[in-house]
Amino acid sequence: MPGNSRQLLRRRIKGVRETSKVTRAMEMIASARMRRTEQRALEARPYATRMTHLMGLVSADAQVRLLHPYLRNQESARALVVHFTTDKGLCGGLNSRLNHSLGAFVLEQPTPVDVVVVGKKGREFAVRARLGLVAEFTDLGDAPGIADLRPLCRLVTDKFSRGEVGCVYLAYPRFSSLMVQRPVVELCLPVAPALAAVNAGQLFVYEPDTTRVLDALLIRYVEAAVYHAYLELVASEHAARMVAMHNATDSATELADAMTMELNKSRQAAITEEICDVSAGTEALSSGGNRG
Repeated sequence: MPGNSRQLLRRRIKGVRETSKVTRAMEMIASARMRRTEQRALEARPYATRMTHLMGLVSADAQVRLLHPYLRNQESARALVVHFTTDKGLCGGLNSRLNHSLGAFVLEQPTPVDVVVVGKKGREFAVRARLGLVAEFTDLGDAPGIADLRPLCRLVTDKFSRGEVGCVYLAYPRFSSLMVQRPVVELCLPVAPALAAVNAGQLFVYEPDTTRVLDALLIRYVEAAVYHAYLELVASEHAARMVAMHNATDSATELADAMTMELNKSRQAAITEEICDVSAGTEALSSGGNRG
């Protein structure tokens, strides 16, 4: 191998090793953030699950379903999906799986679908796929409060209560483990009644009155559902990024080692060639001296 080629190979090795240092640092950052976000997501699940179950029991009463728009089936022929994705990349195939899940869901629907995206990657997909993009919310950070998500919740509830859409779905990744984040699409509005409560004919007594209780409770239900979906997204993002950066670091290390071995073989071949040339020259000089 010529000297210029070996110099180029040294530069490539240096660049790959610098890249591995960056990906290792990103892996460590994602690991630290993943632990915090995973804890928040797991802590929010019981509340969101219990709230959904409670709303199912409330909506099982046929009389109560007539008192609040969030419980009634709307006549609109359109559906609305709140699509949760990340703002940044470098998290493996997470966003690809989420976008594919949304695309499959939209194709399966018999009615037109409007989309509200959370995250820049979802916005790029919605524009590229020419979906019915209604609004976008980006740069919310890793730990937004309920107040930061209220504009999104208000947009969703207003469109539903005005009858612009007949149902609202939340599409987000459910964090299962470090290696598994499953895309899910869940119905948010109207609140689905619990079948067990419908069959049992279970009724509730509301104080001070049914309307005021439902107004306060159903708003909290929507906020809890949206907040829980976003926490699942953040935990899934950092878990996916941690795995992706770990794989990138391993690949960079293997590539640098392979190129280093190639460089060593080239240097060894060059040294061997020089030794052979010196030996041949010495032998030639020795032979010439003997003939003289």
